[in-house]
Amino acid sequence: MSDSIRIDGRAVALAQAGSGEPLIYLHGFADIHGASAGWLPFHTELARDVRVIAPAHPGCAGSTEDEDIEDIDDVAFHYLQLLDALALPRCHLAGSAIGGWIAAELAVRIPERVRSLTLLGATGLLVPGEPIGDLFMVVQPRRGTDYSDFRRMLFRDAGAPEALAMFPDGKMEVERESLRFRMFRFASRVGFSPPYFYNRKLRGRLRRFQGPSLVIAGENDHLVPASHAKAYAEGLRGELRLVEGAGNSVAVEQPQQAAALILSLVRSARVTA
Repeated sequence: MSDSIRIDGRAVALAQAGSGEPLIYLHGFADIHGASAGWLPFHTELARDVRVIAPAHPGCAGSTEDEDIEDIDDVAFHYLQLLDALALPRCHLAGSAIGGWIAAELAVRIPERVRSLTLLGATGLLVPGEPIGDLFMVVQPRRGTDYSDFRRMLFRDAGAPEALAMFPDGKMEVERESLRFRMFRFASRVGFSPPYFYNRKLRGRLRRFQGPSLVIAGENDHLVPASHAKAYAEGLRGELRLVEGAGNSVAVEQPQQAAALILSLVRSARVTA
């Protein structure tokens, strides 16, 4: 189900599915709102056990652009307003890539409202000597049509079937091209500062969240070095799970395994709540 809600006069597009405890899912690049107009198998698996609420970031998909966003703090405040508007005193929180970064920023600000936190291939940290890949460079196709470098950055391999299906060479239909353009326009607002997609202060703030947490990373992630996943898990004092046969887009490449890991954390949070 697609819907929208308004914050300060701006529309926020929402995709919702399932029932039960609410899980806010913040999307990444190879994802709903970022490259797909609809649910992917990963989201469908999640919705079997929880109520999945997936907002589109400001300016992405059907969400209105927010010209006041200048950094990650502005994005975090936007999502604080969204949680208030949705009247969710507590929820599970998960995010992929840049969405994982935003999820972490939210969790350290309002730990009392986050029942569990899952990060998948999350950006957001500054690890000396281990920079996040320059996604802004490779999103520009070679010779005008070749997106193999871009696919390799986001997936385990440039020729992986999921990668080719989501980001084929050449021009895609206008709707999908628009999704990608709007996603990168948003990403440039908060992440276009070498070494890209980081908040220097976040790593030291992770200890503020003391709830159940899980960090999921693909074993062949070419965007976010493995040291970042380890740093997240150490800072959150949570579990780290490396997934075979996946790059940064774990939810697309291994949807059933990724969803099962998240739902296992959700169920354990129910027991300890």
